[in-house]
Amino acid sequence: MTRGQNYVGALFRRGAPVLASTPRELPPGVDDPEPLAAAGRLSALARSRVEPADDPLMIRATRYAVLLPLAYRLCMLPAAWLWLVLAFPATAVLNVIAWLGIAGSAASILWVLRVPDRRGRRTPVLLAADAAFALVAAPVAAFASPAALYWPGQWVTFVYLTGTVALWTIGRGVPAGLLVAALGAAMEGVLLWAGPLPGIGDAEFATLVSGAAMLVVAVVASGGALLLIGLATRLALAIGLRLGHTAERARAERILHDTALQALEAIALSTSADDRDPRTQLARVRDAARAQARELRRVLGTAGAPDGLAAELAAVAAEMARDGLSAELSLSDIGDDRLSEARRAAMRDAVREALRNTLKHAGTRDVVVRMEERDGGIAVVTRDHGAGYDEEERPPGFGVSESMTARLAEVGGWCRIESRPGDGTRATLWVPR
Repeated sequence: MTRGQNYVGALFRRGAPVLASTPRELPPGVDDPEPLAAAGRLSALARSRVEPADDPLMIRATRYAVLLPLAYRLCMLPAAWLWLVLAFPATAVLNVIAWLGIAGSAASILWVLRVPDRRGRRTPVLLAADAAFALVAAPVAAFASPAALYWPGQWVTFVYLTGTVALWTIGRGVPAGLLVAALGAAMEGVLLWAGPLPGIGDAEFATLVSGAAMLVVAVVASGGALLLIGLATRLALAIGLRLGHTAERARAERILHDTALQALEAIALSTSADDRDPRTQLARVRDAARAQARELRRVLGTAGAPDGLAAELAAVAAEMARDGLSAELSLSDIGDDRLSEARRAAMRDAVREALRNTLKHAGTRDVVVRMEERDGGIAVVTRDHGAGYDEEERPPGFGVSESMTARLAEVGGWCRIESRPGDGTRATLWVPR
C-alpha cells in the first residue's frame, strides 16, 4: 500500500485491505460533532491520507466487509433454487450447481470468521476460486441441461455471479469488480451465440443487455457499501484516536502524580529539622531517585512485575517503608494471581496512592493493609488512626478523585473513602476478578 494516497481513491482502487490503514492523524474537527457539518466531515475523511496497514487486528477485521456479498448469496441462492424446483423439472446438474454455490458461500463465511490468514496469502486464492466457479457454472448449466431449462439455469448461476462481482468489488476494489463483471457479461454473450439456443433474437439480446447492466449495478452498489463502511471505519478511528490521546494524557498525569511529584513531597517529609547532615540528606535523595527510576521503568513496562497482587502490595509496602511509613500487611492467599495485569496494576497503584495520602495527611506513620475476597472480586482496605478529615470540607484533590477513583473505574472497580476528624481514614478499594 502506497503511503499518502487519498483514502477514498485508494479504497475504490484496492478494496477492503485499505480499511486496515490506521492514520497517524486526521483532519482537525472530524471527531467533533460541532465544528463541521456532515458533508464537510465526510469530505475531510475522504481526503485523509492512507498509511501502511500494520495492526494485525485491523487487518483481520477488514475481511469482515466481504460478509455482505457472501450473506447476499447465501440468502438468494436457496430462493432461486426453490423457484427452480417448484416451477421446472430441475435436472440433477442444476441441483448440484445450486447447492455447491450455497455450500461454498456458507463455507466462505465460516472461513472469514474463523481463519485468521494473517499474511493474506489464502484470500486471493479463494477469491480466484470463487470467480472461476462463477464463470464455469454458467456454461455447465447451459450445456448439461435441456434447452427448455436454459434461462432458469442461467438465472441460478447469474445470482451467484452477481455475488461474485460484489465480492471482488469489496475485496479487491472497483476495477477488479468491473473486470469480473465484464468477464461474466462476455461469457453470457458467448453462451447465447454458441450455446444450445437456436439463435439470438431481440428478447435474448435485451436479456443480455439487462444482465450486463445488473452486473454494473452490482459493482456500483457494492462500491457504495464499501464507501460507507470505509467512512464509518475512518470516523470510528478518529474518535478512537481522540479518546486514546485523552486517556494517555490522563495516564501521564497520574504517573507524574504517583511518581515524581510524590517522590519530591516524600523527600521533603523525610528530612527532619534534627538531621542537618548534608551527606545523609543527599543519600536520601539518591535513594528516592533510584526508587522512582525503578517505578518509572515498571510503569513503562521495562521491568517485570511480581507474581500476584499480594506480592505487588508487599513491594509497595517496602517502597513506602523507605519513606518512613510502617504498613502492617494482612494478605490472604485468595488466588489473586488470576487477576488481569490491568486490574493488578490499577489496584496496586491505588493502594500506593492511599498509603501516600496517609503519609502526607494523616499525621501518623502506621497503617494496616488488608486484602480479602468480596462481592466476586478482591478488595483491599487501608486503615489508619491518624487525624482524619471532614469529607464535606475537604477540597477536591487530584489524589482521591482522579488517581484512585478513576484508575479503578477504568477496570470496572471502585473506591470508597471513609474518614472523620480524629478517627482516622479507611480506604476500601475493589476490583472484579
